[in-house]
Amino acid sequence: MIVTRRAALAAGAGLLAAPAIARAQETWPARPVRLVVPFTPAGTTDIAARILAERLTQRLGQNVVVENRPGAGGNIGSDAVVHADPDGYTLLMCTVSSGAINYSLYGAKMPYKPDALAGAGLMLQVPNAIFVTNSLPVKTLKELVDYVKARPGRLNNGSSGIGTSLHLTGELLKSATGIQMQHVPFRGAGPMLQEVIAGRIEVAVDNLPSVIGHLREGRLRPLAVTTTQRSPALPDVPTTAEAGFPDVEATAWFGVQAPARTPRPIIDRLGREIDAAVKEPETRAKIADLGGMAPGLTPDGGTTPEAFERFIQAEIAKWTEVVRKSGATAE
Repeated sequence: MIVTRRAALAAGAGLLAAPAIARAQETWPARPVRLVVPFTPAGTTDIAARILAERLTQRLGQNVVVENRPGAGGNIGSDAVVHADPDGYTLLMCTVSSGAINYSLYGAKMPYKPDALAGAGLMLQVPNAIFVTNSLPVKTLKELVDYVKARPGRLNNGSSGIGTSLHLTGELLKSATGIQMQHVPFRGAGPMLQEVIAGRIEVAVDNLPSVIGHLREGRLRPLAVTTTQRSPALPDVPTTAEAGFPDVEATAWFGVQAPARTPRPIIDRLGREIDAAVKEPETRAKIADLGGMAPGLTPDGGTTPEAFERFIQAEIAKWTEVVRKSGATAE
């Protein structure tokens, strides 16, 4: 067999590069790491990312810097990570939206596929809360349903964006009860909450961590949480099942992904550090105060890259069916 000079040089370059790549993996991280949040500041994704970034900064010995890149239900920031160098220095704070719902909601318009990202670890799961502006004369979810039925299409329901679990929870509520409201998507939870507080949006759904302060302080009125059990952070707020609507059940989640070709040793190291970070008492206390729950993917309540990947695949299947039944689209 004749080996060309170009092929020989290429093979030699590959052999020389291999030790350099191995050393890079061993020394990761050698510089600051970006953690991209595909939503606006002040939402649950941003809150969770900043808690995790603080703990990972301490554990990794390098700054983990949160960068907000909102838009298209999380797709813009997520797609930026998909196309980043797979070297462990650009990570994604993924959500149930970007990591599961959007694949069926956007269909052929989805800019990336599930295999474009690799799961590193799940940070937390949280209930969604259904709430109303204080000027609306309803105090229970049943009263809201009756009120909206008497005014079909006249009320607005807000979410932090098309394709988010908040959007889909609103669609679940509509399909389960037969009510009609106009969905108003925002570019994040922060601007949406301000509009509900001001009374320009009457009904909304949000992840508990980003709205809990407003609910506790009376700026908004909670009607129900969407998990099967009440949240210890808001023990007086009933579940949707207790309110008479068991089909309106949804749990949001937040974790870390990296570009798919990120070296496995980096993914494994990151997974171990995320698992350790979420098990720290200080982190657990912060998550609990926000109404969140531990990852729960391993017997000790933690997370691993492999368990997170299996979890994501199951969530994609679940939400594909929810999107199909609800008839929701990204149009």
